[in-house]
Amino acid sequence: MQTIKKKIWPKYFQKILNGQKKFELRLNDFEINEGDILLLEEWDPETKNYTGRKIEKKTSYILKFKPNELPFWTKEEIETRGLQIISLE
Repeated sequence: MQTIKKKIWPKYFQKILNGQKKFELRLNDFEINEGDILLLEEWDPETKNYTGRKIEKKTSYILKFKPNELPFWTKEEIETRGLQIISLE
């Protein structure tokens, strides 16, 4: 198990803090596994500074994919419409 630190913008940080947002969408440019701790540090993009607020969340499921690996849609459909992640409770 490892701890991974990442920046997060205030509006998304607050939704995680409130319990409303129970997922995180990230570029697959770092290694993370189920059971790892994601340490999210609030970052203000306007001031380009950390606010000092932090939250730790244990990862329970990681879905990694590339657009061409999805058998459900064509690359053109993904580029035109984009993707959405839906959190379930």
